[in-house]
Amino acid sequence: QERFVESGGGLVQPGGSLRLSCAASGTIDSSFILTWYRQPPARQREWVATMHENGVAVYTDSVTGRLSISADNARTTIFLQMDSLKTQSTAIYCCSYGITWGQGIQVPVSS
Repeated sequence: QERFVESGGGLVQPGGSLRLSCAASGTIDSSFILTWYRQPPARQREWVATMHENGVAVYTDSVTGRLSISADNARTTIFLQMDSLKTQSTAIYCCSYGITWGQGIQVPVSS
């Protein structure tokens, strides 16, 4: 079963930035869309961003302009660049493609 190696989380102050990474064990087939979700404390999981097969990225309204999904050229790693973080951004962030999911990366945003 595919596994991700996740990194980049940790405590950050409001207004700060983080870059989350999910490294797959090999190349992710180009037919898969790449997606980030998050689960805030005591809330249900919510969709954050998707990169389609053609490279077009779409975002949930609350993160547009502050978060950016991308992948490396070899399509082995999925990134989520997060800027201007808010306390409301506090969540466990999880990457996904196909039926493969990351374990989740904790991102607490607090002063």
